[in-house]
Amino acid sequence: MQRSSAVLPTLITVMLIAAMLAHGPIAQWQDYHRFADHRSWLGVANAADVLSNLPFALAGLWGLHGLLGKDAETAWGNLGHAAPAYLIFLCALLATAVGSAWYHCAPDDQRLVWDRLPIALACAGLLAAVRAESRAGSAFTALLNALGLCVLAIASVAWWAYSDDLRPYLLLQALPLLLIPLWQYQASAPLARRLVFGEALGCYVLAKGAELADAQILALGLRVSGHTLKHLLAALAAALIVAHLRTRVRQRHTRLSGLGYPRAA
Repeated sequence: MQRSSAVLPTLITVMLIAAMLAHGPIAQWQDYHRFADHRSWLGVANAADVLSNLPFALAGLWGLHGLLGKDAETAWGNLGHAAPAYLIFLCALLATAVGSAWYHCAPDDQRLVWDRLPIALACAGLLAAVRAESRAGSAFTALLNALGLCVLAIASVAWWAYSDDLRPYLLLQALPLLLIPLWQYQASAPLARRLVFGEALGCYVLAKGAELADAQILALGLRVSGHTLKHLLAALAAALIVAHLRTRVRQRHTRLSGLGYPRAA
């Protein structure tokens, strides 16, 4: 059963890789750094695109408080082998806030590396976490998978910086959209968890759409550009996942308390 359930995810991954190889290199478009909203605020250049990264930091800190705070023992026990990968995801959210804000202060290819790197690591962490929750295996195997995906994430950004080919980076962003729902379905994950992840992935898809309509959305007179909206929608996706993680920890703590177990220190 374990082997058969791995066939379809592997096939999807192989097909995506084959499609990208057949397509050929995907270069970054020439005017990528020309964002629609150039307004400054309190001396901050491109203020909306810079400051809209704050929700990533808030989501990351909120999650880290649950994973490393006073109920850390309960949290790690509940998340099991997936806990280290979720920790990578949460740290990557914090790094995304810093890296993306730094990039949007003065957009160029050099700064863009520090924007894309934490995003790639967040995708890797989330993939590794859901895989650990959906597949039987040891803690060592789960940690090895998480570290391996992090290496691939770093390599995908390094490959783009070296060759101007976005294919590995785009692949890493596409895989969570396809594999996470499939893994959770195959593992019969709780419906509430699947719905939350579905909502989060839907928000991320909308975020990518808003990014492509940067100037058009600003032209609607909403006082917000497509790229700023992308940040807010992507941060909402992260916050939905973080909120669900904290709910899982609270639920387990309540059950343990009801059975007479002491509160985790």
